[in-house]
Amino acid sequence: MTTPLDGLRVLDISTVLAAPACARYLADFGADVIKVERPGVGDGTRNMFRRHPDDDVTYFWKLLGRGKRTIELDLKSNDGRETLLRLCETADVIVENFRPGTLERLGLGPDVLLGRNPDLVITRVSGFGQTGPYAGRAGFATLAEAMSGFASLSGEPDGAPLLPPIALTDEITGLTAAFATMVALHSGVGQVVDVNLLESLLQIMGPLVSAAAVEGYEQPRLGSGVPYTVPRGTWQCSDGGWVAVSTSAESVARRVLSLIGLDDETLHSFDGRVAARERIDARMAEWIGARTQDEVLAAFDDAQAAAAPVYSMNDVLADPHVRARGSVVDVDGTPMQGLVAALSATPGQIRWAGRPAGADTDEVLAELDD
Repeated sequence: MTTPLDGLRVLDISTVLAAPACARYLADFGADVIKVERPGVGDGTRNMFRRHPDDDVTYFWKLLGRGKRTIELDLKSNDGRETLLRLCETADVIVENFRPGTLERLGLGPDVLLGRNPDLVITRVSGFGQTGPYAGRAGFATLAEAMSGFASLSGEPDGAPLLPPIALTDEITGLTAAFATMVALHSGVGQVVDVNLLESLLQIMGPLVSAAAVEGYEQPRLGSGVPYTVPRGTWQCSDGGWVAVSTSAESVARRVLSLIGLDDETLHSFDGRVAARERIDARMAEWIGARTQDEVLAAFDDAQAAAAPVYSMNDVLADPHVRARGSVVDVDGTPMQGLVAALSATPGQIRWAGRPAGADTDEVLAELDD
């Protein structure tokens, strides 16, 4: 089968997480992604986090570099810049995440790139965007998580604001950038796509933006709880396992309350349950704490209520549904996430894990002379 992005050429001149993730998603669905790395330096993820014991290559690079051909170019040299411009003439997309203004200082600004290829989509990923008073600041996910309001919501009521323990903003921004790139390509017009960490995370804050703007509302920290759904959270079972419970549908909430022995008409509304949060949460802790994880999950399943075990990553890998769906696949001997979505007629394909720096330089440059 033909992959959906077969024939699309993408130049990835970015490094570390969000922008390379954007290019990875395009590679997963068939784009010819050419990863451009600085000689002797390479992408930052080549030295980030743990390394596979068999080949000493980081898991980060295996994932973010998958499906990409890799070449080395020194963009600070005249020859390197000219080679990149020649590549741009053959490309549909270029993805970069230099600090705003850097590409221009290299003599590779959008006016130059579009001058060489008027149909080029230039996806620019930054911390705060290409315009505005913060445009020139270094962009890191931690800053976006702090400044989007996300961290202020996370944590226990009497505890400190918490940052996510994964590269949440980078991963969300990678998806956002891939989506925006495809929208720009669909337009058929060469243009600049301005994607940034702060606004990508702000998109997932839901109605909190509107509530704050209209009423000055600030959502309190509630641990695993949310203001509008009670009960909702995680509770520990008698055997030490944990379960997560959600009751965001009225029918589910009533079934859960009946199950734990709180079949009270005053709790038959969202407002009633919110007002009784402490009472309900205490009963949940008592009821779940008296049973094993398997017993809790079986009871919730029988009651057609929403509960799930809190998994460790190794639990995720062992889950029969995850295994049946192929959510984790083996790529050149390294298990990693499968495709982000399944297409029935034109599925994507993971072709290889991240390759050695410069592995495809000769092949790619030879193509320019064909």
